[in-house]
Amino acid sequence: MDEPSDSTSMSHDQKEKASLEKATNEKLNVYIWDMDETIILLKSLLNGTYAMAFNGSKDVQKGIEIGKRWETRILQACDEFFFYEQIEKYNEPFLDSLREYDDGRDLSDYDFSKDDYGPPYDDPNKRKLAYRHRMIGQKYAQGLHDVLDHEMINVWDDLYELTDAYTDRWLSSARAFLELLSVENRVSTCVVSPLKAESDAASTDVKCQNLNVLVTSGSLIPTLVKCLLFRLDDLITHGNIYSSCEVGKLRCFSWIKERFGGPGVQFCVIGDGPEECEAAQFMKWPFIRINLRPNGTHRFPGLTTEAISRRISTFYGIDAKNSDL
Repeated sequence: MDEPSDSTSMSHDQKEKASLEKATNEKLNVYIWDMDETIILLKSLLNGTYAMAFNGSKDVQKGIEIGKRWETRILQACDEFFFYEQIEKYNEPFLDSLREYDDGRDLSDYDFSKDDYGPPYDDPNKRKLAYRHRMIGQKYAQGLHDVLDHEMINVWDDLYELTDAYTDRWLSSARAFLELLSVENRVSTCVVSPLKAESDAASTDVKCQNLNVLVTSGSLIPTLVKCLLFRLDDLITHGNIYSSCEVGKLRCFSWIKERFGGPGVQFCVIGDGPEECEAAQFMKWPFIRINLRPNGTHRFPGLTTEAISRRISTFYGIDAKNSDL
């Protein structure tokens, strides 16, 4: 499946890129994140691998129970507020993938329960799915407090804090890390090349802008809900969330390069799995592998912006063939 190539889509992407890269002395760092076992923990809680890495100091069953609570609540939110029961068989790689079918109709009085959405997957039903995607995007942009009631918010907050304590602040540390990377228009000292480290010309003050993009192997709608519930929605916009389960991570990476690639743009992939590693290698982008083990070099808490900056500068300063992925 290809991204829409109409003039409206191109104009949107060109404007987004222009707003991120305004001058030749500015750099854009695009950080492409995996989700599970990278910026959040869920699968490793459910199967016990997170706790087992601690050699008995973590209660494995407690982690499994926490994971089950997340799983149940995520699916509940998906079905109740994000049409998941209706559209889970029609997973799209990103919310705007059906933009060409959306006629812009006012949805304020649209009755989604009575529009006979369903098979076959023809143009009229693609339009109805595009309506649902637009509504999901609006709910995501509004935030969790406009979706859930006060009681449910408290339930989620308690579960988040319980999980954060159990994982030694993995969730809050990852969020703080993305928040730090999300600061735009910050003046940084960027290394031009490690080969010139002893030269006065080795570093220069340039304006670095950072962008967080999410590419997950999970389905799109549960991923959007996870971002909301794990407090990531203000750091990753819904337009920068991709589901690779139907198309693969390499295809998603190619779309991201088409959107943001250009002079002064550097990409970095952060994840825990072989698929994103292999896709990053194919794209000739640096890859940072997240490790769940308590003594792992790259994990939360522990991963630093200095480590990522060093990886990027080394990778782009030296021939990619010589870089150790």
